[in-house]
Amino acid sequence: MATVELLFSPLPNHVRTARLVAAAVARRAGVDEAVMDEVRLAVGEACSRAVGLHLSNNVSAPVRVSLTEDEKKFSIEVADEVPHRPTHLQRSDGDADAMALGEAVAEEDDEMGLAVISGLVDEVEVTADGTGGRIRMSWPTAPDALLP
Repeated sequence: MATVELLFSPLPNHVRTARLVAAAVARRAGVDEAVMDEVRLAVGEACSRAVGLHLSNNVSAPVRVSLTEDEKKFSIEVADEVPHRPTHLQRSDGDADAMALGEAVAEEDDEMGLAVISGLVDEVEVTADGTGGRIRMSWPTAPDALLP
C-alpha cells in the first residue's frame, strides 16, 4: 500500500493543484481512464468544500489530502479541521439509494457539493466530529495496470 499525502493552505487556488496530484496518483494506481474526470471533479468538490469551511470559520490549518493505492482500490481522503456536529454517513455503489448520502448531508449542512461527490464516487464515507470532517472516496483499480 502506497500513500501520498498533500497538505495545502486553505486557499482556492490550491484546489487545482490537489486535483492534478490526485489524477496523477490515480492514473499510477490503475484507475480506469474512463473515470478520471470523476476523480478530478470529486477531489475538486471535496477540497473546495474544505477550503470554504476553513475560510468561513477562520481556520488557518492546512487542508489534508491523503491518496492511497491498494491492489484493488484507490482511495482519497480530504480532511478539514473545522469542528462539526458528529456525523457518519456511508454509501457504496451497491446501495439502492445512491444519492441518499449526499442529499442527507446536503440538507444537514446546506451543501450541494456532497451530493455531487456522492454521484461521482463508487464508495464514499463522510465523517465529522468536534475536531474536523473527513470525506473518504474510493474507486476500483486494475491490478495489472500498476506501474513499476
